[in-house]
This record gives sequence, C-alpha cells and structure tokens, in this order.
Amino acid sequence: MAQGAAMAIPLTCALLPRQEFPGALESTRRLQWRIRERKFSQKALRAPITMLIELKPPPYSLNSLEPYMSHETLECHWGKHHKGYVENLNRQILGTELDGLNLDDIIIMSYNKGDLLPAFNNAAQIWNHEFFWESMKPGGARKPAGDLLELIERDFGSYERFVNEFKSAASTQFGSGWAWLAYKANRLDVGNAVNPCPSEEDKKLVVVKSPNAVNPLVWDYTPLLAIDVWEHAYYLDYENRRADYISIFMDHLVSWEVVSSRLEMAKAQAAEREREEMMRKIEEEEQILMDSENVEMYLDSENEDSVVD
Repeated sequence: MAQGAAMAIPLTCALLPRQEFPGALESTRRLQWRIRERKFSQKALRAPITMLIELKPPPYSLNSLEPYMSHETLECHWGKHHKGYVENLNRQILGTELDGLNLDDIIIMSYNKGDLLPAFNNAAQIWNHEFFWESMKPGGARKPAGDLLELIERDFGSYERFVNEFKSAASTQFGSGWAWLAYKANRLDVGNAVNPCPSEEDKKLVVVKSPNAVNPLVWDYTPLLAIDVWEHAYYLDYENRRADYISIFMDHLVSWEVVSSRLEMAKAQAAEREREEMMRKIEEEEQILMDSENVEMYLDSENEDSVVD
C-alpha cells in the first residue's frame, strides 16, 4: 500500500498545494480533548483501554452480486484485503492514543493534514470498504428518485451528465484509488486538509476522486457513493478493463436507496451544525457584551474611588 501525503483531484477543480491553516476543525479540537480525557481516566484506572476494530461482512452473501461481481472477487476482496486492513490496524493502534477511538476519529487524527501517520491507510481502507459494500445491492442501479435525483439534476445538469462525470473520475484516477459522490456542506477552509473544491458553492453534490486510501471525510465532506478502483476490486472479473467494471457498477450494482438515505442524513447533520454554529456565535457575542459591561463597571468604580480620595 502506498504511503505518504495524498490530495484529491476533482474533475472541476485544480490541484491545490498543501498548506497550513490557522485553526483546526472544531471536531478535531473536540477529538483531542476526548483523547486527553481518556488518558487521565486510563492513568487513574491503571489499565489500558482496548477496542478492537471489527471486520464487518457485506450486507449480502458473497455470491449475491453475480454475475456482475463474482463470489471469487468478493471472497478475495473482502476476505483477504479488507480483513488484512483490519488486522493490521488493530496491531498498529494497540496501546497508542488511537486505541479506543472509533474509525472516523482515527482517520481524521492520522490524516494529520496530509502528512499521513502510519495508521491512516489501514483505517481509511476499512472505512472505505465498509462504505463500498453498503453502496451496492443485488438487483441494484437503474435510476435514483426523489430529492437525490433533484439535486443531481440541479448540480450536474442531468442524471446522464452526473454518470459521465462519475465514470470519468473513476476511469482517470491514476493507479489505485477511489471515486466519490459527496455532499459538500462545509465552509471554505477545513483545518485538516485543503478543500479540493473551494470555489464550489456549499450544500451541493460534487464528484471527486482520491488516491490510495484517502476519502472525503478528511475534507469535511459527506460521502454518498464510492467505487473502488484498486485493481484487486475488479481484475478477477474484468482483468484490465476498468471502464467495463465502472459501467457495470453504475448500471447494475449501485443501491440508490442507500445513497438517498445517506443524503438525508448529510442534510440533517449540516442543518444541526448550522444551528450549533449560530448558538456558538450568540454565546460569543453575549460573552463580549458581558466583558464590556464588566469593564465599564470597573471603570465606574475606579472613577468613584478617585472622587472620594
């Protein structure tokens, strides 16, 4: 597996250089606080906290996606590669500050602003594969409906244009990696990584591709759909015909019901974050007002003391 820093290359956005940001994500700060709290608790109990990352099976039998994805492919892909990522990660994090964190938190912490820590690739590949299995279903594909289709048509012009852009992202990802449909709800800069589409509006769907194990979580995007374009994902069935594999995935395997449910959760989370941000700003303004009033009271008291003297 490739190591080193990685950056997504969206179809409509130029590649941006990695840079430092003045502040980290609020979620990253909360995560660091949880780590500090857990360290104190661990020290007090004098016992390590260990939570093994589990190997989750696909939500269907290994032959359920035939003839489009064979039992042999899933047996090798899930039973060998996915299993290997789980075993490697559990060894890597044992006894470290990442031990006991959930998978999302391990990914954000180990991404380390693009300067990847050793646990990142295995953690992200576990998350990516669980997400990939759940993106498919027996008798899948056809065409989405409801709010998902409306947003696709709004943001890409038509469903057909979206399919073409997604296929292009997947087929042009050089070497190993992933292509994604994601919901972009965040503001301009994110503390953990360079926003791959800074000029795009918020609250819209975007297609991006990423090398190796990188996924949209590190850009504060919400993934909705993913296709694995590592060679082991398709070689047993399609040899080097990646384009055929991508077309079959879009035509016969995608579970649009799952993608739609992910979109609804993404919109709900975005709305909750907006409410939290609004409350935070109100609290900050109230604190500034209280500090100002306290200063005025202090100055009034100083003036009164001067008059008495």
